Amino acid sequence: MASGIFAVLDDIAALMDDVAVAAKVATRKTAGILGDDLAVNAEKATGFLSSREIPVLWAITKGSFVNKLIIVPVALLLNAFFPIAIKIALLLGGCYLAYEGVEKIIEYFFHRSKPTPVVEKKEEESSGEEKVKVRSAITTDFILSVEIVIIALGTVLDRSLAIQILTVSVVALLATVGVYGIVALIVRMDDAGYRLIKYSDNKGFLFHLGQLLVKALPIVIKGLSIIGTIALVLVSGGIFVHNIDYIHHLFPALPAILKEFVVGLVAGILLVGLVTAVKKIFMKSRA
Repeated sequence: MASGIFAVLDDIAALMDDVAVAAKVATRKTAGILGDDLAVNAEKATGFLSSREIPVLWAITKGSFVNKLIIVPVALLLNAFFPIAIKIALLLGGCYLAYEGVEKIIEYFFHRSKPTPVVEKKEEESSGEEKVKVRSAITTDFILSVEIVIIALGTVLDRSLAIQILTVSVVALLATVGVYGIVALIVRMDDAGYRLIKYSDNKGFLFHLGQLLVKALPIVIKGLSIIGTIALVLVSGGIFVHNIDYIHHLFPALPAILKEFVVGLVAGILLVGLVTAVKKIFMKSRA
């Protein structure tokens, strides 16, 4: 009896060792997309009142966990029975990311409104805008999560089903906890800075560090906004390049990152133009 229990424990330990090795490889493979995921979600999770930053981030994090709970089993099932559906889902997600990224670029260069005086909004109006931003962040997270899960799954296709399930689940969990944990640290930089200033008696290393954190936050947020927008275009371009053979073999001499950015940018411009035209036609038909 005891020997049987030890044999089971030995099998479990061996399985965990295999999962740890596979998860390490999968995490390395997804490092690039995780970096983009961090930039995009940090940009999505900012721009709220200080008192609402953590509640909003927690709402997005919970949505991310739900996304992973949906994506992981569906990806495993589709990979087993209908693998072409994974590619279709990735391409549709690429279209969404390209559209959103280029729309932000166009908005910045051509449709920036002049600064308006800050007017205190009603609670229901502020809550409504917050919910819209949270939904948008969760939708973007869903698409990025699909790519993370697919890349992780691709590293263990030759392994047993148990290792596939555990490896993809571990990577998905690490992606959510790691990304949103770092985002939480970023959005609370100023609070940490103010606390350091308070406890330093306005002198010494802690005082200067606190000042640095407070002054750096707006720069970090602005930088993440720019990086996040570029990441949207890059990720979408990468999806198209890696999943459409014609585009994959187009301009082979072009550096990969430049090729992905150009493809994402062109796709986004076409999609923004298409959506704008459809909206105008719809508005004319209703007039």
